[in-house]
Order: sequence, then structure tokens, then C-alpha cells
Amino acid sequence: MKEKLQRLGQSLMQPVAVMPLAALLLGIGYAIDPELWGAGSPIAAFLISAGGSVLDNLGIIFAVGIAFGMARDNHGASALAGLVSFLTIIKLLSPATVAMLSGMELEAWTAADEFRATAFGTMGNGNVFVGILSGIIGGFAYDKFYSTKLPDFLAFFSGRRLVPIMASFMAMISSGILFVIWPIIYVGLVNFGQFLLGLGPIGAGIYAFFNRLLIPTGLHHALNQVFWFNLVGINDIPNFLGNVQESITNVYHPGMYQAGFFPIMMFGLPGAALAIAKKADEKNKKATKAIMLAGALASFATGVTEPLEFSFMFAAPQLYLIHAAFTGISAFLAATLKAYAGFGFSAGLVDFVLSIKNPMHANILILVVMGLVYFCLYYFVFSTLIEKLDIATPGRNTKDMGKVGATDKSQAEEEREEKLTISNSYEETARKILAGLGGAENIDTTGYCTTRLRLTVKDPEKVNDDMIKSAGVAGVMKPGPKAVQVIIGPQVQAVYDEFVKLV
Repeated sequence: MKEKLQRLGQSLMQPVAVMPLAALLLGIGYAIDPELWGAGSPIAAFLISAGGSVLDNLGIIFAVGIAFGMARDNHGASALAGLVSFLTIIKLLSPATVAMLSGMELEAWTAADEFRATAFGTMGNGNVFVGILSGIIGGFAYDKFYSTKLPDFLAFFSGRRLVPIMASFMAMISSGILFVIWPIIYVGLVNFGQFLLGLGPIGAGIYAFFNRLLIPTGLHHALNQVFWFNLVGINDIPNFLGNVQESITNVYHPGMYQAGFFPIMMFGLPGAALAIAKKADEKNKKATKAIMLAGALASFATGVTEPLEFSFMFAAPQLYLIHAAFTGISAFLAATLKAYAGFGFSAGLVDFVLSIKNPMHANILILVVMGLVYFCLYYFVFSTLIEKLDIATPGRNTKDMGKVGATDKSQAEEEREEKLTISNSYEETARKILAGLGGAENIDTTGYCTTRLRLTVKDPEKVNDDMIKSAGVAGVMKPGPKAVQVIIGPQVQAVYDEFVKLV
């Protein structure tokens, strides 16, 4: 079950990866026409409408993306199965169909059963809950039926052609179940969402804290769906990007669950990187500075933090717990001070600039002030604790990353390992990782998300962590008995492509 949840978490990144497109189009559109948001400029209207096409159809995007990500070999037939599942459920549970199945005209049914009409009225292209369910159905149908052989007279429908057909039948069964229980689920989701919203800044802080705490498991992607999309009625990212004015209340403003990440990712973690580099042993300072600088730039510019976080997550869990607490406090303070910003990808400089052009931002310069404070706070706290507790952070009395601090290796070996680490050859990196995983014959499934390879192996005993780390990766994780995650960073897809070729 844990491995299945890991795969779902990975698959959620497929549809989320589309969000930067919406953010970019909407951000440029709002910048062109900041007053009327498209009404005063055909070009702005064109861009804002194009960005809105993503936000208005998130359910479909989730269904296709999750099905594609869940399938064992990421075949297009799984994506088609996810789409077929989504369209089936949405159609069968639309108000018009439900009214017909109830033997009533739509208007009469709506008047007679307002509660169910409201619940089934959410069945549209933007329903992320149905999108996730449909994606799971599509992925399951593919894994179950992609190699099924039918009798000769039905042979045309064998194998992958059978997958969307079976997914359709599964979706019909799911629709029958949801016909009975969806109103109950809908009320539960809405009440849960209202409870979280009622917590105000405290809820934002709790969310941000657990978001960072779940990074090692990869399940933070699942938590994000609750707050960022319309799973329980919060829908923070689409509300911010789509300029949803009616979302503004005394306790909630679009961007509330995103703004607190900017001070941490743009300023706090670079401060931590500086502290780690400064405290490295003298002979390792050059290599450590190069690693920390690359991680700090990625965090500041794009909000990709995992290369930095994994550099100290396991070597210094006490520092990582402090980092998670700082993130929670940042989200709480941003919400309390009514500083709101949002992102399509992550809380880096690019999305910060786009947020400035978005009409939903508020008090955004407060986040810069908070960031400067956090830079100093991270640097001071990390420096002090590394020194006082003698923590083996990268480059400091450790063989971390397979190359720095190794006192028992020859100079030639160290130079060779450093060359491997800084190599721009994705094939070389992939080859080293594959060797550490026990070779191609030991690979069961492959996949990747924003920053990490997500794999399952046949024999976990053949996995050599040190050999994998010698490729210069940020870290290796084993969230399940046969599950292995290799933390690469922003270049993960390039490494993955070469890795798949080698397999």
C-alpha cells in the first residue's frame, strides 16, 4: 500500500507540471491589462483565456496525468483510459442524468432535492476529486489488462486496446457507487475544507510544517492537493491564478497557503546553504561550496529545494525539523500579516515576479522583509548548531554524497569522484545510478517526479547506496521494501531519459 501511495504521489506531479503554463499566461495577461484583466486589451484577454483553459479543466488534466503516471510503463493507452473514465463518471453523474435516472425533469428534481442537486452540480471538467479517481482507474486498468489476450474473433480488442474499454466499465461501476454516496462525500469534503479554512493562519502554518515534514516520503504531493486544489473546496492555486474574488473572506484570501513558502525557498534555504558551506572542512570547502551554490540558486530562482534539503535531511535530522518548523512559522506569519502571493510551479523568483503582476497579491513586499530575516536566521541557527553539536553536514567529517570528506581515499580517487559529480553527461550519471541499483535486470518499474527518480527493484539486496551517491546525486531513499528514490534535482528528466535507454 505504501508503494502504491508513493506511485500516486509521483503521478500527481504529471498534472501539477501544467500549472506553470497557466501561471505564465495569466501573469503576462494581468501585467498587460492590470486594471480590467482582459476587458481593455485583446492580447491580455487572449492570454488570460488561454491560461484559464488549464484552470477550468483541471479534472480532465488530473485524470489523464495520473493515469499516465500510475501505469507501469507510462503508455498512452493508460492516459486514454483515464480520460474515458473521467468522461463516463462526469456524464453519468451530471445533474441532467441523475434527474433522468430519478424519473424526474431536471427543474423539478432540482427543486425537490436541492441538497443532491448541489452535490451533483460539481460534476464538471474541473472536479479534481473525480479526476484523481479516474486516473487511478485508468492506471489500474492498464496494469491489469495491457497484456490480456482475447479469443481470435475478438483479437482486435486484445492488449492495450482493451484497457480503455475495461476502464469504462470500471467507471460505470464507480458511478453507480458514487450515485449513492457522492452527496455524503461532498458534504464531508466541504465540512473538512471549511474546518481547515476556519483555522486561518494557524491552519496555513500547520499545513506548511507538514508539507516539509513529508518531503522524505514523497507524500507531500498528496497533502498539497487538499490545500492547493479543489479537493475539499480550498482550491488555493486556481483561486489565486484565476483571480477568484469571491474566495476572499475574513479568514481566507487566495494565496494564503502559498505565500509563506517564498521567504523560505528564496532566502531561508540559501542561508542554510551558506552556513553548510562555511562550516565544511577546509579541504572540502571548494567542492561543498559548488554543491551548495547550485542548490541555493535552484531554490532561489525556481523554488526547487530538494537538492538542498536532502543534503542535510538525514545527516542532520534536527536541522531538518527546525527547517520544517521555520516553514510553518513563515506561513503563519504571512497569513497573519495578510501578505498573499501564489505560484504555478514553486515559490521561487520567477513565480514571485509573476505574483507581483497578479491582481490577487497583497502586501507582497512583506515577504521580502521576512525573507531577509529568514536568511539571517537560517544562517545563524544552522551555523551555531553545526558547530555546537558537531553535525556531519556535507563536507564536514563525512563521506556524504560519495565524494567529500573521505580521508581513506587516494587523491586520484577523490579527483575521479569529483569529476563524476560535476560531469554534464547525463548518460554517465544514469549509468552510475543503474549500476548502483543492481543493473538493468534488477529494475522493475521506473518513473520520475519534479526532482527524483522513483523506482522499484526486484531484489533490494543488490542496491548499493554508496555507488549511487558517487554519481553526485543529492540523496537516496527507500520508502518501501522494493521502492528506491534517487534525488537528482531539476535535471531529473534528462537523467531519467538516459536511464530508461540503458534499462
